[in-house]
Amino acid sequence: MLDPGLIELSSDGNLAEFKVIPNTHGPLTVDAVLELLTLPEFCQLSPRNNVIEKAVAEVNKAIGQDEGQYELFFEIAERRDAEVTITLSDDKMSAEMTLTAPWGGKAVTLQDILRTLKAEQISMGLSKVKIEALLAKQPNLAPGENCSEVIAQGKPAINGTNAIVERKVPLARERLLQPQERADGTVDMRNLGEIIMVKPNDKLMVKIPATEGTQGYNVQGEPLLPVAGKDLKLTAGTGTELLESDPNVLIATVAGQPVETKSGMQVDDVLQIKDVDIGYGNVDFKGSILVTGDVHEGMVVKSTGDITVMGFVDSAQLIADGDITVSKGVIGRQLKEDQLSTKLTAKGQISAQFVQYSELQAEGDILVTKQLLHSHTQTASHLIVSDANGRRGDLVGGIAQADKGVKAVIIGATAGTRTEVFCAMKCGDLKDELKQLDQGIKHMVVAKLNIESSLNKLPPKAEWQDDPLMVEQVKGMLEEKRRITQEWSREEQEFNAIKHEVEHYYQEYRIEASKHIFANVELHIGPAFNRTQREHGPCIVINEDQEISFDYSNRK
Repeated sequence: MLDPGLIELSSDGNLAEFKVIPNTHGPLTVDAVLELLTLPEFCQLSPRNNVIEKAVAEVNKAIGQDEGQYELFFEIAERRDAEVTITLSDDKMSAEMTLTAPWGGKAVTLQDILRTLKAEQISMGLSKVKIEALLAKQPNLAPGENCSEVIAQGKPAINGTNAIVERKVPLARERLLQPQERADGTVDMRNLGEIIMVKPNDKLMVKIPATEGTQGYNVQGEPLLPVAGKDLKLTAGTGTELLESDPNVLIATVAGQPVETKSGMQVDDVLQIKDVDIGYGNVDFKGSILVTGDVHEGMVVKSTGDITVMGFVDSAQLIADGDITVSKGVIGRQLKEDQLSTKLTAKGQISAQFVQYSELQAEGDILVTKQLLHSHTQTASHLIVSDANGRRGDLVGGIAQADKGVKAVIIGATAGTRTEVFCAMKCGDLKDELKQLDQGIKHMVVAKLNIESSLNKLPPKAEWQDDPLMVEQVKGMLEEKRRITQEWSREEQEFNAIKHEVEHYYQEYRIEASKHIFANVELHIGPAFNRTQREHGPCIVINEDQEISFDYSNRK
């Protein structure tokens, strides 16, 4: 060890002074100098490593030189107070405090911490318990050692929930999957129960309103605004009204059949017919239609509500603004290569047990519980060919088009019947809609900024508050800003919803077979295409990187 007399405390006791004559005490090493600092009088001081390195270099350079006979002076260590530092996360949602133990100096106090928090503008979400726990660790730390803890957490905004509407009455189409139970516990597939009817004052729908959400804050106290939930309009249709005491409750005002609309319900008069044939004539009714028997060849049935047929539809045409429900079968025949004799068109859903050689078009789901044979089906929603238990449901022949996916028990036939299945063909349309929404949002951003700029350029309020014309102009600008903000929020929500749909398009919209897909089935999912050459077991068919992919992981 170097001579301990080479080092001494400064007069104020805050520095370690190193005095050395190169020709007498050299050469030096950094370790030798640091060893002096382990002496009891200096071990609590913080080494000045850069000064020590400089001292070693200067002393060793001066050895044997004229200047080496003179004493050199260096302050190689210092007394340091404890330090407290705050690290703020990038999103300002958390703050971490680090305490560095003193080198022979003063410890950090609660007042030091409070001053630091104030300097960093941290005022929200502080944990007194964690701050006190850090202070309690301080006496046990070695000089210069540190400890850290997150001592403040912001509160994220909680976005509002979207409004939802709960239907309180069943619909005619739901009866197809609910045949009546006999007294002995067996099920009568021919008896689908009484027609669904409501009375005045029956509750039809209840809307659970959207919520505004809860405002949050970051650790600096800046507010974080939530995104309000998306509202739904509950509309009273014919034969219904919103309760005066609660506009979120829709009730019936007349007796009749409940029919679901896009934004609410209506209660229709019900025209009950035994059979629609030549003797009865075509039907065009403002309301819902119940045919207790069959619709015969060549007949046309139109309704502004639902059409329910308890028997068969044979080579006829049904057109409904609501749902079409056929309790038994839909039967047609091929007239020409691409023309079939039966056509069902609905703005709602189409449901039947059995369909053959028929054309079905719906905006809602198409549900066939037993067999869909050699038909042309087109829906903006889902095509489901399956009973309630998933045991039976054959999709054979024809062309099936469903924007949001196809689900069947069996697709195709052992004989290799050509069957064409299309789904998820509208991704390009969604992307175009997304682009238009994006452009609209950008225009609104610019418009809002322009209004804010105009408002910021206004003279002080005292100068114009007595000018009615000016006051009216300012009110107009504020109202326009509020309108743009609301529209912006609405379109932003719609943009995010469509963006999510585009990003997950081919994962969500797919073809599922719970038992078999046979050979000669043409599968189209977006631009991807495959014609099966063999039988496939239970599988999900998806578009993966623009190629048809079979996923057998759901095999039972």
